[in-house]
Amino acid sequence: MACNCEGIIGIAFLITNILLSLFGIGLIIVGALSDCEVSDIETDNTKPLLDLVLFDSFAAGRLAIDLSILNIIIGVVILVFSVGVGVGILWKYREIKKLLLVYTIIIAGVFVIHIIFIALWYTMINKVDRELKNKLIVSLKENFIEDTVTNLDPISNAWNHMFMTLDCCGVNPVESTSNDFDQTPWCTTVGSCQDNTSQIPRTCCIDVNGMTYPSAPNACHTNVTSGTYNAKGCFEVLKKKLLSQSPGSIGVVITIMLIEVIKPL
Repeated sequence: MACNCEGIIGIAFLITNILLSLFGIGLIIVGALSDCEVSDIETDNTKPLLDLVLFDSFAAGRLAIDLSILNIIIGVVILVFSVGVGVGILWKYREIKKLLLVYTIIIAGVFVIHIIFIALWYTMINKVDRELKNKLIVSLKENFIEDTVTNLDPISNAWNHMFMTLDCCGVNPVESTSNDFDQTPWCTTVGSCQDNTSQIPRTCCIDVNGMTYPSAPNACHTNVTSGTYNAKGCFEVLKKKLLSQSPGSIGVVITIMLIEVIKPL
């Protein structure tokens, strides 16, 4: 009894295309979630600061957004292509050899794109680890002037907005009255820190917003009492948001690459 090899190959490719379609949908979802996380960081109020430390040319934030969009595009391409090939296998069954040849060539191109994607993603991760904290420390030290959102310096205002938006304080975690603010103009030149009425900004206090921060309790900004302020440093919060979807993105792409390698075999 003769073996219908083309039929078996066609069915195998149809099944793997269904798998690729599902992973394509996964990439779209991961890319959308990542884009939302990164986009939520930058509001009109925090834009002056984050443009400086995250979104300048080839900075970590810009890479994160670009890679999130690339995630979605790759997912759409894989989904459309896999569905198209699956339909082609069903409708052009007799020409399956030609179809599989074209398919193999296109898969090779997609494989190269995946390698570039992973390289860029690891570049972004390294840039976050190497550069982001230093940029934040320099900006805080040079630009934090007072704990209000009405200062003439938009970057100082942006810092205060970020503390309230992301529920963080300073760059590193705040553990005592000695912290990242000690070397800022707010503490060294003029301000409520310089005259010892505040040790951390009122905008770091728990549950305050742009309307209520002026009445933040002394236990928070003067005494730095545990439980009254956001102790998390903004570097860790930003890093977590920027890299939140990294495991999912890289995992899905590597799985797709394995399917692409195994399929032609």
